[in-house]
Amino acid sequence: MGYPVSEALLQVESISKYFGGFAALSEVSLSVAPGERLGIIGPNGSGKTTLINCIGGSLRTDGGMIRFDQRNVSGFAAHRRARLGIARSFQIPRPFSSMSLAENIAVPLEYVVHRRGLHSADVSGEARALLAQMGLADKADSKAGALTQVDLRKLELARALASQPRLLILDEVMAGLAAAEVEEVLDIILGVSRRGVAIIMIEHIMRAIMRFSERVVCLDAGRIVAEATPAAIILDPIVRRIYLGA
Repeated sequence: MGYPVSEALLQVESISKYFGGFAALSEVSLSVAPGERLGIIGPNGSGKTTLINCIGGSLRTDGGMIRFDQRNVSGFAAHRRARLGIARSFQIPRPFSSMSLAENIAVPLEYVVHRRGLHSADVSGEARALLAQMGLADKADSKAGALTQVDLRKLELARALASQPRLLILDEVMAGLAAAEVEEVLDIILGVSRRGVAIIMIEHIMRAIMRFSERVVCLDAGRIVAEATPAAIILDPIVRRIYLGA
C-alpha cells in the first residue's frame, strides 16, 4: 500500500540498521504521501523508534535509501533534514526549563524558519501564535520547568511545528496522559493534519492510533509484518498474535 516514488513525500527504501551484531531494522520499506497520517505500531523493541531516528537523521542507516521530496537525504544530518521540512517530537520532552514557553518556541523559529528564508518581523508573535494553537497562550511567559505533563507534550508539539514542517514525526507524544488529555492532544494533532502536514505517529495507545491513522504499519523484530487501514490491521492474524498472543 505504498506510493510510487513520484507521488510520495517520503520514501524509505529497504533500510537496515545494526547495533553490533543486532539487526534493529532489516530491509524496511515504506512511503508517506503529502498530508497523509501514518500510524506505526509494534511491541517494545520492534524497531519503531530506530526507524524514525533514521528518518529524522539522528541515526545513519547501514543500508538502503531515504528520499524526501524526491531527494536522497540518506547522508544528511538531522539539522539539514529539518531545514528541508522534517520535524519530530521525542518520547521524553526536554525543553529549556529555565526559559519561558515563548522563548522555547523562538529558538527553533530563529534557527530553522529564518535560515530557510521564511522571514518574519516578529518571532515573539509567531511563537505566541503557535502556543495559542496548543491552548497554551496564557502560559507563554511561564517557565517551561513548571509545566504539567500534558502541557509539556503540547510544548513539544509546538517546538516541532515551529520549523513549519511538511512531515511531522511524533514519538509517543501521548505517553503518560490521562484519557481526556489523550483526546485533547489528539484533537490538536488532527488539526495540524488538516493544514496539510504529513504525520507519522508512533503510539502504544491503540484507540488513539486507530482514530488518528489513515494507514497503519506494524513492526516486529525490525521488520514490517503488516500494513493496512486501522479497521483491517486489528483483524490481521499476525498483529493479533503479537498483541494478544492468539
